[in-house]
Amino acid sequence: MLLNTAPVIQTFRQTPGSCRIACPARRYPGESWNEVAPRRAGRSSATIRRAGSPCWLATVDWGTATAPIYMAHDRGSGVHVWVDETRPRNQGASLTAWELAHHGVPHTVIPDNTGGHLMQHGMVDLVIVGTDRVSANGDVCNKIGTYLKALAAHDNDVPFYVALPSPTIDFSIDDGITQIPIEQRSADEVATMTGRTADGRIETIRVVSDGSPVANYGFDVTPSRLVTGLITERGVLKPDRGALARAFPERARGR
Repeated sequence: MLLNTAPVIQTFRQTPGSCRIACPARRYPGESWNEVAPRRAGRSSATIRRAGSPCWLATVDWGTATAPIYMAHDRGSGVHVWVDETRPRNQGASLTAWELAHHGVPHTVIPDNTGGHLMQHGMVDLVIVGTDRVSANGDVCNKIGTYLKALAAHDNDVPFYVALPSPTIDFSIDDGITQIPIEQRSADEVATMTGRTADGRIETIRVVSDGSPVANYGFDVTPSRLVTGLITERGVLKPDRGALARAFPERARGR
């Protein structure tokens, strides 16, 4: 995978304050590991289920949902990460897995629908996801499929955590399920796949039969009742309006 970092570096030079704000807000999720790690007799390691991005390529230095993983690994906690491929754009298989490998974190890429099976068989200790928006009542909007993972985690008594910087919380939205608009993206993202051939060329092929309609919802909303905790720069919070307002009164005030 080739990365052109020049535009990113130029952006940071133009807006250095963004980096100073972003790094502390994303470092705390990593420091929260001892608070969210499961306590199981006779075990010193944890197997984590991870879905897609965000990671340090997107959010500077530590990432959000990946921050606890990196810090736990660096402290010798013996983590292993199941990484969803994250269809249809395959961010997990191409980006998250690349980052984890770059950091030396043990991981395995899996098809998106494998998580429930792994949880049923005791192969997942906790789930950590990121989020694009959190409502004032703690509902979590994230990559499509997150809701299904939360349901599987709830059914198998697996803790389900969401890691986020506080600007992700939208105190103007009272109910995420009814008020957050869900983007419908291009059908081509589902109907085609792009990858590297054996001889190194990047090619796009069609995987859906001609004439078949495609629906491509980009996100879904996980209700707060399925969320164990929200990992923020001000601590691991209960996913409810009171906890969020107490932790961020300057943002909740007047809403």
